[in-house]
Amino acid sequence: MSTSAEGTEPLRIGVLGAARITALSLVEPARLTGHRLVAVAARSPERAAAFAAEHGIERVLDSYRAVIEDPEVEAVYNPLPNAHHGHWNLAVATAGKHVLAEKPAAANADEMHAVAEAVRAAGVVWLEGFHYPYHPLFLRVRQIIASGGIGEVRHVDAPLWMPSPPDDDPRWSADLAGGSTMDLGCYSISCLRPLGEYAGGEPTLVDASATERDGHPGVDERLALEVEYPSGATGSGGSDMAYEGRNFQLTVTGSRGSIECPMFAVPSEDDTLVWRRTGSDAVVEHLGRRTSYTYQLEAFAAAVREGSPVVTDLDFSVATMTMIDRAYRLAGMEPRRAAS
Repeated sequence: MSTSAEGTEPLRIGVLGAARITALSLVEPARLTGHRLVAVAARSPERAAAFAAEHGIERVLDSYRAVIEDPEVEAVYNPLPNAHHGHWNLAVATAGKHVLAEKPAAANADEMHAVAEAVRAAGVVWLEGFHYPYHPLFLRVRQIIASGGIGEVRHVDAPLWMPSPPDDDPRWSADLAGGSTMDLGCYSISCLRPLGEYAGGEPTLVDASATERDGHPGVDERLALEVEYPSGATGSGGSDMAYEGRNFQLTVTGSRGSIECPMFAVPSEDDTLVWRRTGSDAVVEHLGRRTSYTYQLEAFAAAVREGSPVVTDLDFSVATMTMIDRAYRLAGMEPRRAAS
């Protein structure tokens, strides 16, 4: 087992809830990097106890508030349902604890602005869990584009399509701020936005269309979107959470070549990058199967311990949530609501 950087004290992390994603997004990365999971609470004490026993979390507390206020906890991971992200992220920041926020970090842009104000006032570290930008695969994409390896960027395509979860899955719940955009499409938007650095700046949404989930009014099953960059380059993406297979491929097309990453959002499953240059054979690179969540936790720890910058910071979160709301409105749907 590797440990946290030599001479660096491990982070002491509290966990809100017993979400399944935590095993992948935090438990295993903490084990690999030597950080401590010191406390957890869930709606059911029995579930919290079982979760702690299974994953080696040191203590079980009786409420989310108790985790946040525990003096040993210095940072909190929040993987609660979407509708509860903003409220508890704000509570964590207000308590003076660092925030590792599962994406999307709030239900809507208004709530995200309120969270951002609290985080800035508290002066704590904030990282939103769009994990793939921390992996060498995405870093390599950016490096190739920045070096002129595909010429001028002409088009970015970043769809996320997957088979449908069961109809009673929380991701279809309007009350929990569900929908395909909140689960998958937010990744697409989070990718289209920063790649604007190589196409003149932030993209502008020019079109969006959505399909509502049968039996779930106001909840999007699919949402496709198109953007335009200041340079004139275009982009496309969005999400489909009722697809027959999976398509998480990022394709960046330039004036002198292209880059393709079959699983850009989950590089631990496929770390392939195909770089095609006009007049040359394709170059296939593999950037490593170490999980992007592990790189993300290392970035979070470096921000807390050393003041290092993170990619998915507050400005990133506000801009991404703002575009999510705009996509919903452009597609004729309402942005998600926070839990009352």
